[in-house]
Amino acid sequence: MGDAVTSRRAFLRASAMGTLASFVPLAAASGAPGTPRTTGGATPGKVAPAAPMFPPAPLAPQPLQLLPAGSIAPAGWLRRQLQVQADGLGGHVDETWPDLGPESGWLGGKGESWERGPYFLDGLLPLAWQLDSAPLKAKAQRFIDWTLGSAQPNGMFGPRSNNDWWPRMVMLKVLAQYQELTGDARVMPFMTNYFHYQLQAMPERPLRDWGRMRWQDEVAVVLWLYTRTQDPKLLELAHLLKKQGYDWQGMFANFPFKEKVDVKALEAKMHNGGDVFMVDDGLQVHGVNNGQALKASPVWSLVSRSADDRAAIHHQLAMLDTYHGLPNGMFSCDEHLAGRSPSQGVELCTVVEAMYSLEMSLAITGDATLGDRIERIAYNALPGTFTDDMWAHQYDQQPNQVEVSLHRRPWTTNGPEANIFGLDPHFGCCTANFHQGWPKLTASLWMATSDRGLAATVYAPCHVSTVVRDVPVAIDQATDYPFRGDIAITLTPEHPLAFPLRLRIPAWCKKPSISVNGEAVAVKADAGFHTIERTWRRGDRIALSFPAEVITERGFNQAVTFTRGPLVFSLPIGEAWVKWRPRGLTNDWQVYPTTAWNYGVGVEAKAEEHPIGARPFAGASPAVTLSVRGRPVAWKAEEGAADPVPEKVVVTDEPETTLKLVPYAGAKLRITAFPPLA
Repeated sequence: MGDAVTSRRAFLRASAMGTLASFVPLAAASGAPGTPRTTGGATPGKVAPAAPMFPPAPLAPQPLQLLPAGSIAPAGWLRRQLQVQADGLGGHVDETWPDLGPESGWLGGKGESWERGPYFLDGLLPLAWQLDSAPLKAKAQRFIDWTLGSAQPNGMFGPRSNNDWWPRMVMLKVLAQYQELTGDARVMPFMTNYFHYQLQAMPERPLRDWGRMRWQDEVAVVLWLYTRTQDPKLLELAHLLKKQGYDWQGMFANFPFKEKVDVKALEAKMHNGGDVFMVDDGLQVHGVNNGQALKASPVWSLVSRSADDRAAIHHQLAMLDTYHGLPNGMFSCDEHLAGRSPSQGVELCTVVEAMYSLEMSLAITGDATLGDRIERIAYNALPGTFTDDMWAHQYDQQPNQVEVSLHRRPWTTNGPEANIFGLDPHFGCCTANFHQGWPKLTASLWMATSDRGLAATVYAPCHVSTVVRDVPVAIDQATDYPFRGDIAITLTPEHPLAFPLRLRIPAWCKKPSISVNGEAVAVKADAGFHTIERTWRRGDRIALSFPAEVITERGFNQAVTFTRGPLVFSLPIGEAWVKWRPRGLTNDWQVYPTTAWNYGVGVEAKAEEHPIGARPFAGASPAVTLSVRGRPVAWKAEEGAADPVPEKVVVTDEPETTLKLVPYAGAKLRITAFPPLA
């Protein structure tokens, strides 16, 4: 296990090696269709709300489209949560972590020059604009300006010490958001030149390892640019990326990985001292790769126009759920696929990458069930792996997490630091990459529809400024969802405007209700999206009510998990926080249990609502609690990890008690999947 980690670190250091192929300079595409609205510069100003751009032919039509970056601003509890991120590592990690400090290769220094700078920007950029934070915008702008200024005559960009395609895929995602936020006229010619260079260079220098597994992330940006320029070479590049990339759809068609990955068996397949991470046998069961792969078939369906490609994500999710699914909406991966025991972990990078894949896939497929999955992950697994102040995070979180310490645990390949709370536990990719989770969720709350309307896709409080049928439209969405079920939507079109408005109906809600200006609207519980077509006027108000019942779910070894709406509930275990070591502006922490955790439970629960605190997911002030019947059972921990949930319950002589469960993220030590009492 230690050798695998060491060799991965060695690979990342070695990835700075390589040479650049020479290439003839390309002319700037400044006259191409889709020229930005403003002239860029070091401090580009705001741009006016813009209409979303749907893919043109020959790309396939898609039912929904993300609104341009900057169209959605957080409100209510969501804004408070984003501010928590900005006040914590999200806004200050570069001040305390050398990999993102002044010597970063993505600022022209000699420091880390691979994925960490682009990862950081992928979340910092939308966070800065969503909070309209001048200091955060300035931080992001330094990286952006250096990157745009790094272009070589042949179109290549980025740190010259590293020619890997993969980190540039991430920075291209950043630049697409930046162009939408600012209209900077430098971006699209810059991207065009690079893509033309890559089209020429890739036959001799093909995709490898991480880039080969994550080709779909670049195809998404290639198609973003094609939508704006209709440059035919971009479609050639998309086909080449797909050809050189890993066939995820083929792998999942006959999914072979139905057990926890046996690392010794993987290592036995290696030759000449190879690295378990760097060949297909390791990369195809790597958790983050699988999270990013969820978008592969939907993204490619835009090029192939294949309905089978568009629908393939559901089979991928079914395979991951069936053989590796966890109660928090994720699949196990610590670092490789690890089976269904809730004592296995899931990496933070996988959480945010799966969210992004699902957000893109929701737009491409229009399937409302993906919105349910996004919410389950975002409102449980995402906040569940951070301290409440977001100054420390885990690499791996566990649904059944009874201790956070330096034990080796049941991980597949991760080391003993993997689930402590800290600055960069085990490995620093998550420290750079976690930033995208909340901002990209915010950017996905509303989408445009192909019939020139709008859709509410994921629910949280927000303000939307967009353009519908050439008319500016503002939307205010006030809600305490997911902690409550009521949502108030107020529309403000510049003048009366007829367009369809679609509202996602959560699959878990049995009795949804909708009213418009106080008049009830008939709606079916299984509607997926409910469409209202009418002429909308300033001040029109939609009231949604999604009553949430407590649902008992069965999982691994028939373990019981309780949910209410999008929220998963856990038994909080008493926490003794022990500082392991200081890390500049933050610390690394171990957490030890101070109360019992080994309970079996009954299957009935009663919910009680409480005020929502300044930190929405904080365990000290849970917005909802559940009361369940519990009794101590024979169930132990080894090496700091709870044994798999026992199939047969052996109760102790201790009396029955009432257990108080809190939302998953509020319990940093927790039991989420319980053995059921008879």
